[in-house]
Amino acid sequence: MDTELMPIAGAVDPKVTPRKPATPRADGKRSLLGLSRDEVRAALIEVGIPEKQARMRMQQVWHWIYHRGALEIGDFANISKDTRDLLDRHFVVGRPEVVTAQVSTDGTRKWLLRFEDGEEAECVFIPDADRGTLCVSSQVGCTLNCRFCFTGTMKLVRNLTPAEIVGQVMLARDALGEWPSAEEGRMLTNIVMMGMGEPLYNFDNVRDALAIVMDGEGLGLSKRRITLSTSGVVPMMARAGDEIGVNLAVSLHAVTKEIRDEIVPINKKYGIEELLAACAAYPGASNARRITFEYVMLKDKNDRDEDAYELVRLIRKYKLPAKVNLIPFNPWPGSIYETSTGERVNAFSNIIFEAGISAPIRRPRGRDIMAACGQLKSSSEKITRAELDRRATEKEASWVD
Repeated sequence: MDTELMPIAGAVDPKVTPRKPATPRADGKRSLLGLSRDEVRAALIEVGIPEKQARMRMQQVWHWIYHRGALEIGDFANISKDTRDLLDRHFVVGRPEVVTAQVSTDGTRKWLLRFEDGEEAECVFIPDADRGTLCVSSQVGCTLNCRFCFTGTMKLVRNLTPAEIVGQVMLARDALGEWPSAEEGRMLTNIVMMGMGEPLYNFDNVRDALAIVMDGEGLGLSKRRITLSTSGVVPMMARAGDEIGVNLAVSLHAVTKEIRDEIVPINKKYGIEELLAACAAYPGASNARRITFEYVMLKDKNDRDEDAYELVRLIRKYKLPAKVNLIPFNPWPGSIYETSTGERVNAFSNIIFEAGISAPIRRPRGRDIMAACGQLKSSSEKITRAELDRRATEKEASWVD
């Protein structure tokens, strides 16, 4: 099997681990989706578009893809047929294949997507009265092994490319009928990098994809409407603030070393204090742009009053402009955890609120189609506990510098 070297971020030098690359198309064509404008221009010149025309052609191609939602090069109506034929010999617009599309009783939509090499990932659209949020995946499988998360039971197969990340947004726009693109009246108003995978272990591709999503002449979504979630890849957090600049969410989920080591094992590498110091230093963090702490509520594990008071203490210690999202645990087959009772979640929330920190309880969405937080998984493979433990050990070995 062919492999590529995928950097795994470390505190000083990244460890390099072989991973499966994305497989080129069988017909040799290149996807235009996910390329920057400079890359589109260079690609056009490479296939024979005269340099003097390349900038104009690039702008036309860009407009048809990101403003009109064109699915085929033949749809580029203001480009001559000869030029369209030339482009069609070398390129495709590119969309992931929809394997299944499900709609929850609460209106949540989930798509299982298949890419050119046959690998699969999921993305989810969550409609609300005042917004519509698309939960986007960054990897096939996941680098990490958070014990409450269904995706964490999967092997990491490979990183998604910029085309495959942007493709999830395009496909959602297709399904919602949001072409031609317009700033007003959109159903898809927000994006969260909270799907399958750890975004900061696919940093370059996530950065490049979000640049297109945020580009005023691309998909035109404000960085204030995009949130990137990390489980705590501390060395990459400052870069994320500098080079991507979107809102930050941190999967905290526990306030003691013992419990966080268990449920978010990357804590063994980057501990709570180190993580919170990185949050305090996150570029752009302010009362206007609070850092969101995600906290899954696990019965008799992390839901005591003492845990809530310690969370308040830590937020105050690091002077963090913070919001805490409390997430009732979403069950999945084989999970060893249970959901905290409603009374316990409410009590936990009240302690944090009374300290002057926002602590809303997230209403579970899409549970009936396994689309809720922590439930995404691209296949229904049954895994033994021994195999889960073996995968966890293998993943944790890859985090060593």
